[in-house]
Amino acid sequence: MANELDELTGNINAQGRDVNVIERQLPVQVGFGSTLFEIMLWLCGILPGVIFLFMKISAANYFRQLQQKIQADASQIDNFLEQRVQILQNVAPLVAKAIDLDKDVMKSVAAFRGGRLPEGERNAVSQQIDASFARLFPQVEAYPDLKAHAAIADAMQQNSYLQKEITAARALYNDTVNQWNHDLFAWPTRMIVAARAGYTTRIPFTASAETKAKARGTFF
Repeated sequence: MANELDELTGNINAQGRDVNVIERQLPVQVGFGSTLFEIMLWLCGILPGVIFLFMKISAANYFRQLQQKIQADASQIDNFLEQRVQILQNVAPLVAKAIDLDKDVMKSVAAFRGGRLPEGERNAVSQQIDASFARLFPQVEAYPDLKAHAAIADAMQQNSYLQKEITAARALYNDTVNQWNHDLFAWPTRMIVAARAGYTTRIPFTASAETKAKARGTFF
C-alpha cells in the first residue's frame, strides 16, 4: 500500500502556508445517546449507575482543578509582564536624562504606572511593552556610554531573561489549555459532565499580526 502522505512526490505549496489561531470557543454538546447510555447503566443495576455517578463527580472535580491551573498559568504570565513593566519604568528615566528620548516611550511608561495590569488584556499589554522596549533599546545601543551604564546594562539583561520566561510561561499555559480542550470531548464521563456544566473550549495564546510581520523581517 502506498503512503497516504508522501513528502517526496505529493502536492506541495511553494508559497508556504501561514496559520492562525481561530478566536472561537466551541461548546460541548451531547445527544440523546448519552442520556440513553446513563439510563441503561441504571437499568443494568444500582451498582453500575452508582459507579458512573461517582465517576461524574470525579470528572467535575477534575475540571474545577484544571480551571484553577489555567488561572495559575495565566497569572504567571502576568507576573512576568509586570516585571518587564517595572524594568521599563526604571530604565526609561535614566535614558531620558542622557538623551532626548522618544516622547512615545515616556507616554507608554506613564500609562503603566497605574499599578495592576488590566485583567484579560495580556496580549495587548504584552504588545505595548514590546513596542516600548523596541523603541527604547535601539537608542541605548547608539550611545556607548549609556550602554555601559550598570543599571541600564542590568535592565537589558533582565529584559532578555524575562522575554524567555514569558515564552516558556505561554507554552505552559497553552499546554494546559490544550489539556482542557482535549478532555472536554473525552466521552462518556468527562464529555457528559462538560456538556451539562456548559463548558466550552478555550483559546490558546495568540501572537498579533504585527508580531508575525516583524518575525518575517531581517534582524541582522
